[in-house]
Amino acid sequence: MSRARVLDEMQEVGLRATELGPEGYLPVDPVELDPLLEARGLQLVGGFTPVRLYRKAIMRRELASAERAARTLSGAGARTFVLGPASIHDGYDTPVELTDEEWAVFDEGLRRVTDICGDYGLVTALHPHWAMAVDRPQHIERLLETCSVDICLDTGHVALSGGDPLEVARMAGSRVVHVHLKDVDEHMAEQVRAGERLFRQAVIDGLFKPLGEGFVDIAAVVRYLESSGYQGWYVLEQDVSLTRVPPAGEGPIENARTSIDYLMDLGI
Repeated sequence: MSRARVLDEMQEVGLRATELGPEGYLPVDPVELDPLLEARGLQLVGGFTPVRLYRKAIMRRELASAERAARTLSGAGARTFVLGPASIHDGYDTPVELTDEEWAVFDEGLRRVTDICGDYGLVTALHPHWAMAVDRPQHIERLLETCSVDICLDTGHVALSGGDPLEVARMAGSRVVHVHLKDVDEHMAEQVRAGERLFRQAVIDGLFKPLGEGFVDIAAVVRYLESSGYQGWYVLEQDVSLTRVPPAGEGPIENARTSIDYLMDLGI
């Protein structure tokens, strides 16, 4: 789908902001980007950037990449650097388990990325993500205990990795500075965790659902965050695989409407 149609549909359903999305999808030059967003009443709030931080041999290169991304996001008007703690493996089908030495390197890398982002006026929010260096409940708990970085709470990826998004929100407290809301098909999540279905194929098959149609208790998470004084953005994020351009009014916009209706019914 063209970016113009996606942005138009975001405006149509009443969204007020967006992340930058996949590299190259939206322009990063403010001269090009600002008119696209302003014409639709949208603002840019952040962007997801994978960075490999637990191997010393590639640290310099990865930090340089992170700085380029921070410069781009800041220049485009974003305020949040959503850090994907990338694995050295390609794709999302090989879970990793860091050694104690790698955790120490990772912590140093996180602090350096946070400093870089701070220089560009960006908040760093680490995004636990399936088959990245931080995904499973024990990884998130260790991160919160040993590292000082703030968190992007992605309800879908936490649940997919076997965690409880509400428990993560409680553990992280005020360190939750950005939120991705997505729901998950329970059966497919179990298959992915068991290695019976590859993550990419599961996404194609509909792993991520509109809010309220999966097994994640989105309502409990949102109510907790609101009662705790959360001031950040809620980003509706649902990976969808399209085999064709859908007719007007169909496709991802239907999922967006379902998710928005679900949130509105919470009465918060």
